[in-house]
Amino acid sequence: MSGSHASVVIAGAGPNGLMLACELALAGVRPVVLDRLPGPSDEPKANGLVGQVIRQLDMRGLYHAFGGAEGPPQPAYGWQFAGMPLSFSELEDNPMYALLLAQPRLVRLLAKRARDLGVDIRWGHQLTAIDQTVDTVALTAQSGGKEYRLDADYLVGADGGRSTVRKSVGIGFPGHTSPVVSRLAHVHLPDDMLVPGRGYDIPGHGLIAFGPNRFDDGTLILFPLEPDRPLLGTIEYGWTPGSATDEMTLDELRDSVRRVVGADIPIQAPKSSGAHALRRLDGTNSRQAETYRSGRVLLLGDAAHVHSPMGGPGLNLGMADAVNLGWKLAAVVNGWAPGGLLDTYESERYPVGERVMMHSKAQLALAAPGPEVSALRELFGELAATTDVAGHLAGLLAGSDVRYDVGDSHPLSGLMVPDLVFDDGGRVADLLHSARPLVLDLAGGTARAGAAAWSNRVDVATAAMTDAPAAAMLIRPDGYVAWAADDLSDDAIDGLRAALTRWFGAA
Repeated sequence: MSGSHASVVIAGAGPNGLMLACELALAGVRPVVLDRLPGPSDEPKANGLVGQVIRQLDMRGLYHAFGGAEGPPQPAYGWQFAGMPLSFSELEDNPMYALLLAQPRLVRLLAKRARDLGVDIRWGHQLTAIDQTVDTVALTAQSGGKEYRLDADYLVGADGGRSTVRKSVGIGFPGHTSPVVSRLAHVHLPDDMLVPGRGYDIPGHGLIAFGPNRFDDGTLILFPLEPDRPLLGTIEYGWTPGSATDEMTLDELRDSVRRVVGADIPIQAPKSSGAHALRRLDGTNSRQAETYRSGRVLLLGDAAHVHSPMGGPGLNLGMADAVNLGWKLAAVVNGWAPGGLLDTYESERYPVGERVMMHSKAQLALAAPGPEVSALRELFGELAATTDVAGHLAGLLAGSDVRYDVGDSHPLSGLMVPDLVFDDGGRVADLLHSARPLVLDLAGGTARAGAAAWSNRVDVATAAMTDAPAAAMLIRPDGYVAWAADDLSDDAIDGLRAALTRWFGAA
């Protein structure tokens, strides 16, 4: 194939790369997405979304299309931490959301949206070489046994934990590998063992409940996402028998279950045809890239950070990275970005990645075998039953407890905008579908004049709202408040103009 040029090339058509592609396309930048696979993978990985990214999907009008119930997203009444149940039912402001959605379906939904937005997705195209200069990134890709050249203004590596992009530009990936072996498979279990809504009654053992089950020798996980082939997994601490480079078998899983549970479970292969999970993970990595950016190359998702899957934070972290990066990278490509805007991708998202690694490692520790850990879990459970601790954990797991430094001191600034409902029934999420910055005036329209000089790149909306949390606010495309004021005095309007200049360039 002959060479060509793209403003942005994304390596990796997983959820994070495709989400970024959609965000760029909404801002008028249509990237090229390369993926070595011949098409979307059917391999089951993540099984749902949790946290703030669900609200961001709602802000793009995608929540219902992706399987959300009618109406706005509703907070989850509980979750789990290291397999221990958490209750959020008493929280006045609960930031935790959950949406069951298998990763293969998520990828296909995002791929369709990206194509509808004009994105060039090239399945079966593997990135083989990267040569970065001051002005461009020269790429070599291979497809069908033939190589071709592709030049890009920017390259984003969304190509997983073993990222070719990260390694090619020499970004370090320090961290820790925990000696934990995880096994997971779709299985068939005898129908007469099923206790509907609760779990499976194992002869000679008793009930194994749906969800995580911790034992003295490890953890067994049972998820009935599909009635005819539940997901069954084990987590064992230390390098266990069967840990090897060979592909995992059902016999290996049976042996692992026997060690963990102390009983035989009649595991069979799924009865249906298709792609079934059957994999082992030797060692659990907690690693973060030394930097998210090297010149014109940026990292996204697992290429930037990997961690334990406990608590399910992976897609929340990676897809929220994409929503943060998308509008900033598009602003640079479109030529109106203020100086240093692209650097705020790392300064804002790196601490969020650190916190996810912190709590995922803490969950690994709290799920470890041993009577001492059992005692610690009992104490932790007592603490988690208090409202203050439950609220802290909800913010931690949702990713809502990190406040961005946006240069404004209003209590709303730096946080995701609340799910505002106006007096006419409209919602703030409905005003963000286009992924454009928004000045929201809740005090009669005075803010419109202050933002007039940015009308080519910033929307202005006026709404009435009883007990509004501010007179006006500037909301970034990712849903975070960049400025807010309780009145619209001349000083406040000057503050709005300063915030507009800081985030969206000169008037």
